[in-house]
Amino acid sequence: MEIYWLEQLIPDVPLSDEWLSSSEQLILAGLKVPKRRADWRLGRWTAKRAVAEYLALLCVPKQLMAIEIRPAATGAPEVFLDQQPANVSISLSHRAGTAACAIVPSGSVVGCDLELVEPRADEFISDYFTATEQKCIAHVSPEQRDRLVTILWSAKESALKALRTGLRVDTRSVVAAINDSSGHMVQCDETFGTLCASGSSDWYPLSVRYEESQVLSGWWQCTSKLARTAVSAPPASPPIPLSTLARR
Repeated sequence: MEIYWLEQLIPDVPLSDEWLSSSEQLILAGLKVPKRRADWRLGRWTAKRAVAEYLALLCVPKQLMAIEIRPAATGAPEVFLDQQPANVSISLSHRAGTAACAIVPSGSVVGCDLELVEPRADEFISDYFTATEQKCIAHVSPEQRDRLVTILWSAKESALKALRTGLRVDTRSVVAAINDSSGHMVQCDETFGTLCASGSSDWYPLSVRYEESQVLSGWWQCTSKLARTAVSAPPASPPIPLSTLARR
């Protein structure tokens, strides 16, 4: 299976709302906080662009209006095209003016997440990470600690999105791990440091185990100060960037 990936920035979003459906415009009208409005528009724009490109549709206002992103009962985004369920599954994330959409065929599950690489307190790690994850974090150098914590946290977020539970469940019910090229869990010491030091924009494998029984395969990438993760079932190849059409 293949995961397709699209990122957009706030400046990419048109100033007008003609690409939103009438029901989406009503939702937007109810959002009074400017940042909340901007994040919502960015997420919808990114998702609609990703769906249009994945389905080889024209990225024009009339076509984008026909694509609607509706929340399921769990809160997960679902795609409708001309009022009918579209043959795709998506996951959305946004952070610091960037939004990402991961898209797979209908019937598969996917979760994605963006996170800023930033310091997190010891209390955060002890409250939200399992003993296995904490041991992994303890093995890396201080210089790589923030990066690893961010990637593992992002992987947990992606998995909980794929499982359609979100943060309504204990984050310690999922255990994230960095994998080697063969898919086996590795100690997060020299291996992780080498990958981070390379400065590569490649995707690297990870896995997330849920309640000892279910394992989701996934990928992580960390460039500059932004970490990206995606998990899926069935397992997928590294995320493939969707070609972006001419910007407005």
